[in-house]
Amino acid sequence: MSLKDTLTLDLGSRSYPIYIGSGLLGSSGLLEKHIQSQQVMIVTNETIAPLYLDILISQLAPAIDVKTVVLPDGESFKTLEYLNKIYDALLENRCNRQVTLIALGGGVIGDMTGFAAASYQRGVNFIQIPTTLLSQVDSSVGGKTGVNHRLGKNMIGAFYQPKCVLIDTSALSTLPDRELSAGLAEIIKYGAICDGEFFQWLEQNMNSLLARNIDALTYAIKTSCEKKAQVVAKDEKESGVRAILNFGHTFGHAIEAHMGYGKWLHGEAVAVGMCMAAELSTKLGMIAAEETSQIRSLCEKANLPVDRPADMQAKDFIKYMKVDKKNITDSIRLILLKRLGEAVVSDEANEALIREVISDYSEAVSYTHLRAHETRHDL
Repeated sequence: MSLKDTLTLDLGSRSYPIYIGSGLLGSSGLLEKHIQSQQVMIVTNETIAPLYLDILISQLAPAIDVKTVVLPDGESFKTLEYLNKIYDALLENRCNRQVTLIALGGGVIGDMTGFAAASYQRGVNFIQIPTTLLSQVDSSVGGKTGVNHRLGKNMIGAFYQPKCVLIDTSALSTLPDRELSAGLAEIIKYGAICDGEFFQWLEQNMNSLLARNIDALTYAIKTSCEKKAQVVAKDEKESGVRAILNFGHTFGHAIEAHMGYGKWLHGEAVAVGMCMAAELSTKLGMIAAEETSQIRSLCEKANLPVDRPADMQAKDFIKYMKVDKKNITDSIRLILLKRLGEAVVSDEANEALIREVISDYSEAVSYTHLRAHETRHDL
């Protein structure tokens, strides 16, 4: 085990540590102090289970009674139907209010496990062990949990914080290249919304990140988690500043919902969304066209799509954007940029302007292109 950093998400009595290092999955010491009874339920998926489940169980058993739930892998299974499989396992094994759920996997597993923990017997403890770059820098931190609905992403869920987050950077060695790039989209987001210097660092070090240089990845993960922890500490339940973490997500969630959950990875959709939100910011006179070009170029350098789906028109975007969680009135609220490194929640863009930006936006990428990319790089 090589524990490199420990961050704290400061929420008073509900504060928790974020452990970052290599080989942490093989250490029971970090987890034991966050498990309050002999009952543990590990939730994972069919891809991660063969890689890491036995390693984790060996650190807990035989002192702890460990049960497991192995779900299918993919965003398309992030539904109430598959959430029920977690509840079934908890009830069949007579798990009580002292049980600790452990989410071992990417963002889908983390979100579903967290929601199960929030709602089982009105709330039990859980731990996040994210195994994808995207979940390590984003979804595992901050307590957002939930499942998708056919009419909108993450529309059913709860704010519910874990007892700790354990980020094992060595898990990234088995991550497909396409998934690595998807995680880089969320890292780029942090530079764009709150740290211009970090954005410049990413421009200079993207090749090292793509080459999986462990020092570069660890720095990017730590910085991203620090940025998110600072925002969440100020606004846990997204009543204000936390909304800036959704930069690119309003457009991105529309892409995911329209194309079918799982066909585009979350980070791929967010990358396009960030480019579109930046373009809209330029149209409103908030940032220079050169800054929008920088965002687009960095996403391209990270091997991310930057153009909307070829078969998705403005009306398709608007349909889903109107049911976004940030909306308060009938207007569409968006996260836009005042400058590269500073975001703002805005109602300034009317529907006509949003439609204009979408319609004018290039449409070179397709699902076929993304599948070809996946086939080349998946393990």
